[in-house]
Amino acid sequence: MPASRVLSRTSAAAAAAVLAALVLPPSAQAAVPASPAATYTNTIAEQRADAQIYKHTDGYYYFTATVPEYNRLVLRRATTIQGLATAPETTIWTQHATGAMANHIWAPEIHFIDGKWYVYFAAGSSTDQWRIRSYVLEGTGSNPLTAAWTEKGQIATPMDSFTLDATTFTVGGVRYLSWAQADPAIATNSNIYIARLANPWTITGTPVRLTVPTLSWETVGYKVNEGPAVIQHGGRVFLSYSASATDSNYCLGLLSASATANLLDPASWTKSQNPVFTSNAATGQYGPGHNQFTVSEDGRSDILVYHDRSYKDITGDPLNDPNRRTRVQKLYWNTDGTPNFGIPVADGVTPVRLSSYNFPALYVRHFDYRAKLEANVTNLADSQFRTVTGLSGTGTVSLESANFPGYYLRTRANGEVWVDKNDGTAAFRSSASYYQRAGLADAAGVSYESYATAGQYVRHYNYLMYTQAVPTTLDKADATFYRQ
Repeated sequence: MPASRVLSRTSAAAAAAVLAALVLPPSAQAAVPASPAATYTNTIAEQRADAQIYKHTDGYYYFTATVPEYNRLVLRRATTIQGLATAPETTIWTQHATGAMANHIWAPEIHFIDGKWYVYFAAGSSTDQWRIRSYVLEGTGSNPLTAAWTEKGQIATPMDSFTLDATTFTVGGVRYLSWAQADPAIATNSNIYIARLANPWTITGTPVRLTVPTLSWETVGYKVNEGPAVIQHGGRVFLSYSASATDSNYCLGLLSASATANLLDPASWTKSQNPVFTSNAATGQYGPGHNQFTVSEDGRSDILVYHDRSYKDITGDPLNDPNRRTRVQKLYWNTDGTPNFGIPVADGVTPVRLSSYNFPALYVRHFDYRAKLEANVTNLADSQFRTVTGLSGTGTVSLESANFPGYYLRTRANGEVWVDKNDGTAAFRSSASYYQRAGLADAAGVSYESYATAGQYVRHYNYLMYTQAVPTTLDKADATFYRQ
């Protein structure tokens, strides 16, 4: 395919990326994506905040989260992420009647370390609910829902101050703990720290402070860095964290470091100057944060776990509002190896990306509402579409824009494919409905046949999307896509 098919309005950098992606001759068969689509239906759990989903080697996902009563630790398990939505919930521990661990039971995490289960959580005191510290439970038995749990006590840190959101991970065979803590010498509510662990409940050496909330989006309502979560990819370590008050201003930031660097040296870490995941009015999601990561059932996709609310305005203290809920969606990776969180997608089925069969590094996306094919779409939501029941009814599908709900891929009268708003007419419903077929060039892919014009398929030509007849082998390749 000649370079002249690059769009004239594509920037030089984008054009270079497109040309670099054209590594296959038109007749070659692309490899099935290493990370195929992983779709779920949100919400996973109502009134469950600070959620974690842990995939264990026994074939189960284990789910824990903060309950709105702030008084107990709960667990669910299921063989699928979606199954957690209806899985029975077990209380494994209840707050003390008096003293420490008697108030504000927050942000549990479950981990399996050296043959035993451990739950990290924060708790306040019966005499001071804000005297919050981090604690650990140890469980024995193969199933943590029925395990015998022992309190290992408080995680001691050099500063005896407000402490919460402990998480543990290993890099290069070394186990670390990261957490949020207030430093009385700094005028912030909480900062992020890291230390090595001598055992699952004991840090060793001197903790290191990684980030302090100083940026404008980290200091709305409160000056907060909290909820660290770690994922590794391509030889790098990424630590996401939550910032600002727990209302609609709550959002995610990101730190990154080389996996071979000294993670106890703050200079090893780079901090993003902008948030990576924020409220989105179009999709109706507010205050996304306190995330964790898990993996899809086939182990081939990274999954973002987080909570948010479905409304912006809150009366009173957001901590007294019980309606934070657990949600999941696929986490994508940019060509530079950094994670792309996208936007918190609308409730319902999560969207997918469509990559080209014959140009596997190019994705269907919209730009100024025109559907096109492009590489390295860092504005991820422009290249995400929800597969929903066809607007024309049974047997068809429609592809709804992730960042413009109510807008659909639609074939206009001249065969051009655009993302247009549903105007409610029968003509629109017909033009935005397709039969999802096995891929014409590869049955592992998908092709979309027009509902309105039998025998015509959505395909790319000169990097723009059209609905046309596809008689040749090349045409069929242009009309085949992989769901990612």
